[in-house]
Amino acid sequence: MSTILYITASIRDGESVSRSLGDKLVEGLKAKHGADVVTRDLSKNDIPFIDAERFAANLAPYAERSDEQHELAKIADELIDELKAADTIVFSVPVYNFSVPATVKAWADLVARAGTTFQYTANGPEGLLTGKKVYITAASGGTRLGSEIDFMSPWLKFFLGFLGMNDVEVVAADGIMGEGGEEKIAEAHQEVEKLAA
Repeated sequence: MSTILYITASIRDGESVSRSLGDKLVEGLKAKHGADVVTRDLSKNDIPFIDAERFAANLAPYAERSDEQHELAKIADELIDELKAADTIVFSVPVYNFSVPATVKAWADLVARAGTTFQYTANGPEGLLTGKKVYITAASGGTRLGSEIDFMSPWLKFFLGFLGMNDVEVVAADGIMGEGGEEKIAEAHQEVEKLAA
């Protein structure tokens, strides 16, 4: 049976457009493939920011970690295990101030582990989390995805590719605070329905 990792990041619960799109996509994919779903809500799971001690713990070989390092690396180990186990990953991500929410960057800093999720080679870095399908459901009030002020979607796609996940589709309800916002949301929901059909 396949596994879907559903990563959400909006601080808004029922009012979140990105989350409503992600919820619909995950439910459709779950029904279509009979998949198990693991949900990681970055807005509620107290994802820590990286510091020198946590960085050192994350890089230390498992068998050589001190008890303190095991504790510091525990959350990164869990996040990485979730990524490794998933066949499909659905990100539900809003645009905050032209980029990803800080919790998404904190998550990225924890899962980017040399020798585990990527490796350095003579030809440069190589992602190790290959063979996964990724969907990003995104929403923004004023930023149009793909525009020169969108630093969220290109960064997230690049980061995922850095880890080996290059098969990425984006569904966006963007610029929804302007004219035609409701229509843009409805169009994004229709696109999600097609993806999950």
